[in-house]
Amino acid sequence: MNPEELLAFAGRNQLLVLALVGLTLALIYTEIARLFRGYKVLRPGELAPLVNQENALVVDLRPIADFDKGHIAGAKNVQMSQFDPENRQLAPAKKLPVVLVCKTGQTAGGAASRLKKAGFERIYVLDGGITGWQQADLPLSRGRR
Repeated sequence: MNPEELLAFAGRNQLLVLALVGLTLALIYTEIARLFRGYKVLRPGELAPLVNQENALVVDLRPIADFDKGHIAGAKNVQMSQFDPENRQLAPAKKLPVVLVCKTGQTAGGAASRLKKAGFERIYVLDGGITGWQQADLPLSRGRR
């Protein structure tokens, strides 16, 4: 297709061109925002090496009843209603990797932003949350400890 045909197509299909431009801008915005959000998304299979090799703190943000039904081994439960970056479980971990876990991975993003503002350096959100963990067929611990 030569440039004249492309311009003629664009002239006849202005809505398609407008939709393409809008989608392109939305993708660019999303990628730029991802670069500056202050945390990384961690796939379930990447969590164990981070915990074992770098002593990462896993923070489960779900309600205690959900946490008791099943959580990642070694995770600390800090409910969103009580989430505070200066929490006694969190504050000592400013230099350590901190992995935030919620049900689907959506809630943890807000908590990650709060940790970033409080000076935490290495923040991760578990991709898909505990649901993604289960879909990856990874084990859960039951009870509070």
